[in-house]
Amino acid sequence: MISIGTPLLWTLFTAFVLIALAIDFLALNRQGSHTVSMREATLWSLIWVAVSFVFVGWLWWYLGGTSTDPDARGLADAKALEFITGYLVEKALAVDNIFVFLMIFTYFAVPAAFQKRVLMIGILGALVLRAIMILVGAWLIAQFHWIMYVFGAFLLFTAIKMWWAAGQEPDLGNNPALRWINKHMKLSPSFDGEKFFTIDNGVKMATPLLVVILLIGIVDVVFAVDSIPAIFAITTDPFIVLTSNVFAILGLRAMYFLLAGMHERFHLLSYGLAIVLGFIGTKMLLIDIYKIPVAWSLGFTVTTLAVTMVLSLKIPSRHGKTGTAFPFRPKPESGSTGKS
Repeated sequence: MISIGTPLLWTLFTAFVLIALAIDFLALNRQGSHTVSMREATLWSLIWVAVSFVFVGWLWWYLGGTSTDPDARGLADAKALEFITGYLVEKALAVDNIFVFLMIFTYFAVPAAFQKRVLMIGILGALVLRAIMILVGAWLIAQFHWIMYVFGAFLLFTAIKMWWAAGQEPDLGNNPALRWINKHMKLSPSFDGEKFFTIDNGVKMATPLLVVILLIGIVDVVFAVDSIPAIFAITTDPFIVLTSNVFAILGLRAMYFLLAGMHERFHLLSYGLAIVLGFIGTKMLLIDIYKIPVAWSLGFTVTTLAVTMVLSLKIPSRHGKTGTAFPFRPKPESGSTGKS
């Protein structure tokens, strides 16, 4: 499989990701548990988007975007376009991921001050899963071309399922994973700070925060399975696939706090995502008949998402805000005997 990823590019990219995560963790530890303001969320969201476009601009230059060689310019333009398209598709799917996170946090009444740590762990899990699945997916495509048809059919199925689920109120209480957790774990009725385990009446119990972490991990797996085939429909270059995914995920924590209060306003976004996934699935199924240009994919994605967001603002949602099913409360500091 042909890739622009040289040892130098992979090394620089890996170093950047490690530094970015270290800065994020350092900021998280210094700030402690606190509620993220809209100003802070907006600032960090803009920073991550800007960093992503600075990266693709640098990559375009590195590959010869300003060269007098038409072949080098063509390669630079193509890879930059692939990155931007993949980034926007993965960013759009990440928004849907955010709304699922919001549903979980609301269901368990997770205090806003505790959500930062959960999101950071969830992002790390998503990064590891994406890296593993991209490597596996790239190997499968290199070995078996017909796997593209499997990916395409799977995306069409996912699009239909997403369209059907978009018009229904989610019922987390009947989720099989949550039922299994409730059956096999002793669960404390209250939070104990940011701890995952606590002592309640002499019995060691899992706090609701641990259950939330487990559910976030399951969500990471589900969304990785959905999003990886989508990006391979745009490009099969492992370097572009991984970098576009990682940059889309790195700003997920800030974007959550920015969009947390906008779930109802963008209630039609899932329909738009279903249409985009259906388009990408169709593109994969037609790959040996007609290769839809990446620029068309980019235009279709941007137009579809923009239209659904505008319509969301004009058409009111049929559903009200979901209530909290499990009103967990923070454990008073004076009575806390928990152990993390």
